[in-house]
Amino acid sequence: MQTSLFEAASAEPSPSNRGISLLSTDGHALYIPGVFDENSCGALFASLLDTIDWKEDQLVMFGKLITTKRKVAWVGDAGCSYTYSGVKKFPQPWTPALLEIKQKVEALAQHTFNSCLLNLYHDGCEGMGWHSDDEKELDQTAPIASISFGGERKFAFKHKFEKTSVSLVLANGSLLLMHAPTQQYWQHSLTKTKRTVAPRINLTFRAIKNDHE
Repeated sequence: MQTSLFEAASAEPSPSNRGISLLSTDGHALYIPGVFDENSCGALFASLLDTIDWKEDQLVMFGKLITTKRKVAWVGDAGCSYTYSGVKKFPQPWTPALLEIKQKVEALAQHTFNSCLLNLYHDGCEGMGWHSDDEKELDQTAPIASISFGGERKFAFKHKFEKTSVSLVLANGSLLLMHAPTQQYWQHSLTKTKRTVAPRINLTFRAIKNDHE
């Protein structure tokens, strides 16, 4: 069974119900559009593009090291290293723009985060395949908070054990909160498209177990 939330997700939520619940079972994902206004989005996008040390992403697939066109950055507190797809990443320091975003996200998520994975998608040909954010370094009881700046892109969930999927468009300045146990039961992806779309920066704030724990 597939549910499309394109129309619902693009609608402005009422002040008394700011957020759209996406999953019917085995987890909780909340979509909140309009967390940052258009002017703030433009300024923050430009700041992140200019101040972050972006690198081509490297993944180990079928025993081979693959370099993607998509660029990434791992930012966080000291000691918050992170391994995914076979590659260990060490954190860059927080920038003023990231700390500004982090403060607002933490207030909405009602949780503190010590790290952030940033992805820069240049166009619709760059995306992310099906996966769960369930690496061993992550605190699996903590939410993952995903902020989008730039071009609108389709994001999808699919249940790992049932034929259930949900999709929506992540708008500029929107927040997606994925609460436990979502990663245990669901995978998610950013769909590629042949449509002309503007560049997009996505930030996923996370709670990482410190190296010394």
